[in-house]
Amino acid sequence: MKESRIFCAFRGASPGRVLRVGAALWMCALTVRAQPVEVSPGTVVRWSGAGVERCAMGDREWLPLADTCWYAIDLLAPEGSTEVVRWRNGQSERATLRVGDYPYAVQYITLKDDSQVQLSAENLRRVEQENRKIAALWGLQTERLFDLPLGPPLEKLPAGGRFGARRFFNNQPRSPHTGADYKADAGTAVLAIGAGRVALTGDFFFPGKSVFIDHGDGLISMSFHLSGIAVQEGDAVGRGEIVGLVGQSGRATGPHLHLGVRWHGARIDPAQLLVAPGSIPELP
Repeated sequence: MKESRIFCAFRGASPGRVLRVGAALWMCALTVRAQPVEVSPGTVVRWSGAGVERCAMGDREWLPLADTCWYAIDLLAPEGSTEVVRWRNGQSERATLRVGDYPYAVQYITLKDDSQVQLSAENLRRVEQENRKIAALWGLQTERLFDLPLGPPLEKLPAGGRFGARRFFNNQPRSPHTGADYKADAGTAVLAIGAGRVALTGDFFFPGKSVFIDHGDGLISMSFHLSGIAVQEGDAVGRGEIVGLVGQSGRATGPHLHLGVRWHGARIDPAQLLVAPGSIPELP
């Protein structure tokens, strides 16, 4: 991929320093990737290099993991270009990502209980209150406790599915599916996918009995539709520790585990972080 480098040749200029020239801002020794890299909503890309010090995307900034910046692309990211930044050896470098079309299927689900589709005023208020409580987790910025790849959420992990599916419940359009579903018998142990601290537990209207774990570095995992919860808020958990049992609480048509992941606020396919890091697409 072609690159262009801008060198600031003004008095007092130094690498990494921002200078204002007329109406323009210039970054000394700034590397610009000339061609955008194609990405899909709900995926992750990495940018590796010796000496990487910091990473940024949008209004968020974080530390690299093993000389690698990881960028999570939100499931509902609009088509178009977005910029990512890293600081390496005291210099700022930028790359452009081109978010492509929404690639996920449509799913039609029939529920016998239509009250889970057409919410009463009381249930709507409940859902709004729960959503505000859950949304407070997306801004957490604590010390990273996990390593990649993350561990399996079930001892015997079947193929996951339905991530990103645009769903119709009783022919009514609803939000896309932001997690991966894993079929398992009721009562199967659900495991923490990485070390962390339990940030929230509860029995919620849509996800049912749920466990939210803060793994640090803006990574939150969530296990939904449980039949039982084995941890309490504030508990420290290790990778592979039992946090609950598979069930079908909340809006579910059968026993399964819904595993969701948010990283730096972005809704991504959990499967992206359960594989060897080297298999994740990398910026050139």
